Amino acid sequence: MTTPQQQLKKLANPQKAVVVARFFKTGKGEYGEGDIFLGITVPAIRVIAKQYADLTLKEIEKLLQSKIHEERLLALIILVNQFKIVDETKQKQIFDMYLANTKYINNWDLVDSSAEYIIGNYLINKPKTILKKLAQSTSIWERRIAIMATFQFIKQKQYEQTFIIAEILLKDTHDLIHKAVGWMLREVGKRIDESIEEIFLQQHYQKMPRTMLRYAIERFDEKKRKKYLNGEIKIINKV
Repeated sequence: MTTPQQQLKKLANPQKAVVVARFFKTGKGEYGEGDIFLGITVPAIRVIAKQYADLTLKEIEKLLQSKIHEERLLALIILVNQFKIVDETKQKQIFDMYLANTKYINNWDLVDSSAEYIIGNYLINKPKTILKKLAQSTSIWERRIAIMATFQFIKQKQYEQTFIIAEILLKDTHDLIHKAVGWMLREVGKRIDESIEEIFLQQHYQKMPRTMLRYAIERFDEKKRKKYLNGEIKIINKV
């Protein structure tokens, strides 16, 4: 039987791989340094994921620990798909395996395609202290997992954890964290209530990294955006 690795290699596109590797910053000193790409589209990987939907956790873990980016993405897509249909015991196993392998979930697309669906979904009605630990990690990817996991809570009209993790990450130095935090704050305003987002912003916007603030206020009208960017919003509420 053909393995998922062999299936992926059949679709490899060396020319596209060069472009994608540049996009995901794989050069020396960049956040994706040394990562290897085959140049395969995400839709094509999703098709393969359906073909190997019944892989065991051990087989998926082997894929996840691959040096090849698309193999790690395939593993995560299969995990997300399995998580949706298995019982809570198996969900816990997936959750634990995910957390044990965060060093392989090492680019923003890998985090964003999996964190909310596995970590967020599992924790929706459970204690969420693990998110604080991840948010305080030295790993940029664990910090991004922490904030992106809260997307699932936002979709369930729960915003408190997003604010807790966002506050921890206010002083983060990495642009990819600034973007993720700003994005999740924007989603609070979009999916729950803009006034709730503003409660957080009014307390913290003056010390936010500029990129984080710009992402957070992207949906505001121009006049309000300018007031935030110019530091003209008064602190009138408390979280």
